[in-house]
Amino acid sequence: MAAVTAAQPRSSKTESYVDNKRKEDIRQANIKAARAVADAVRTSLGPKGMDKMISTANGEVIITNDGATILNKMEVLQPAAKMLVDLSKSQDSAAGDGTTTVVVIAGALLKQCLLLLTNGIHPTVISDSLHKASTKAVDVLTAMAVPLEISDRESLIKSASTSLNSKVVSQYSTLLAPLAVDSVLSVVDPAKPDMVDLRDIKIVKKLGGTVDDTELVKGLVFDKKASHAAGGPTRMENAKIAVIQFQISPPKTDIEQSIVVSDYTQMDRILKEERNYILGMIKKIKATGCNVLLIQKSILRDAVTDLSLHYLAKAKIMVIKDVEREDIEFITKTLNCLPIANIEHFRAEKLGHADLVEEVSLGDGKIVKVTGIKDMGRTTTVLIRGSNQLVIDEAERSLHDALCVVRCLVSKRFLIAGGGAPEIELSRQLGAWSKVLHGMEGYCVRSFAEALEVIPYTLAENAGLNPIAIVTELRNRHAQGEINAGINVRKGQITNILEENVVQPLLVSTSAITLATECVRMILKIDDIVNVRIMKWQSTAKYLLSSRILYGGFFLNFLFCLFVFFSKLCFLVNNETIHMQHAHLTIQALL
Repeated sequence: MAAVTAAQPRSSKTESYVDNKRKEDIRQANIKAARAVADAVRTSLGPKGMDKMISTANGEVIITNDGATILNKMEVLQPAAKMLVDLSKSQDSAAGDGTTTVVVIAGALLKQCLLLLTNGIHPTVISDSLHKASTKAVDVLTAMAVPLEISDRESLIKSASTSLNSKVVSQYSTLLAPLAVDSVLSVVDPAKPDMVDLRDIKIVKKLGGTVDDTELVKGLVFDKKASHAAGGPTRMENAKIAVIQFQISPPKTDIEQSIVVSDYTQMDRILKEERNYILGMIKKIKATGCNVLLIQKSILRDAVTDLSLHYLAKAKIMVIKDVEREDIEFITKTLNCLPIANIEHFRAEKLGHADLVEEVSLGDGKIVKVTGIKDMGRTTTVLIRGSNQLVIDEAERSLHDALCVVRCLVSKRFLIAGGGAPEIELSRQLGAWSKVLHGMEGYCVRSFAEALEVIPYTLAENAGLNPIAIVTELRNRHAQGEINAGINVRKGQITNILEENVVQPLLVSTSAITLATECVRMILKIDDIVNVRIMKWQSTAKYLLSSRILYGGFFLNFLFCLFVFFSKLCFLVNNETIHMQHAHLTIQALL
């Protein structure tokens, strides 16, 4: 009986051991990789932040401190680190500004989460607490916000200037900020006052001059010159403009064919038919009163020929060719006309009307301006100038951020102080709230509050100030009830940021907190990375094999053999890499 009893397996809690070492290693590796991305852009935060020079593989050089641009150009391989790149893109889509801020906040939250995990708090508890803290943070920010009227142009300009002050072209903020505000206000539809489509604002870049020469054009600007063939006109008053999508050139057959001409009589007949065909089209165009043609770029054949340009010049019709297909919608909306796809549909009621269309010399090149448009649609054009391409590209990115800031204020009309004031106030109020909570939630919310102090700390650090002294004084001022006290990096001291006109849209701050928290929660929930290889080479090999059987031929046989060889080689290399990774993880577990 004793022997039977001894043979039965013992059920003890000490024997149900589960190895969680791999899960912890994966989670820590993800957090460290994501923090490395955040640290890479942290020095670019604020008006005194540094710029990054990005050199791409094809030799392109970009100088910027825009977080979304920096992360978009970085070649990030680690899956969790890629999530921070996508986080920056999400902030760019939602608010347009704060792309560096959202990544820095996410990095600080991950640092605090790593400490909480080390102390033995479960990832699910941390994730739920972060969600509660972010919801509370949005409520606190909304209570701090100041309402704004869309007719208050000065407040809109102050907010756009704050966005531009941290850019390379910050010295031109007095020019670009009013320009951004006027651009957005001119495209706001009274029927939908809360919606702004930035595609109604076209940005045209032209090399030459300085950023001071940037202007807002109430009309259209084409970064190309008018056709000068056969002495065609380059200036047209009382213009009647047609946007055409067909070709003014001899027709071609649908399939490739060769026509053999046996004598000169037949050749003359072909040329005569071509001339009559083109002349007939131009007569129909001239009969409607049209005197300016915008011709869409054609991929099938030449949109115009020398012969058609000659006849158009004789008819005193101004020609602007090679208009891009994606610009047609904007042009027709601006001119309040219809695109014409066939010569048979050419009608006077489909034309647009403008006071003046003229070719203007700018620097080494020329542009075409269309001004005084009758019944113009709710669109506008910004012409950006600059001494070199790097400055022009950065001016375009900075102007885009300013436009997005004004768009945020149109859709959600609340302003909030900048300079680290909302983050410190959030940290103070969430810290007080954490003392009311029970259990692990209080610890997690307090860590969330501490993480938000990274923004004022980084602002002071990038400005060359003493970050510890500045943040300590900032905490003290907020504890005394000065909720708008922030870091004035120009004076190097704590001041009332609202009085200094350093303001930003509420949507930028709330979006940054919400998106950063969501990204961190997602990273916390990951406990393993599974690599899946899709054997695309198998389907390709089947296709090559079937082609070889059907058509034969030395070339296909050679191609098939070559493909199989390289596919097997790649397969062996991948297997060897996986074995090395498993060996590395095993060694780590043993250590």
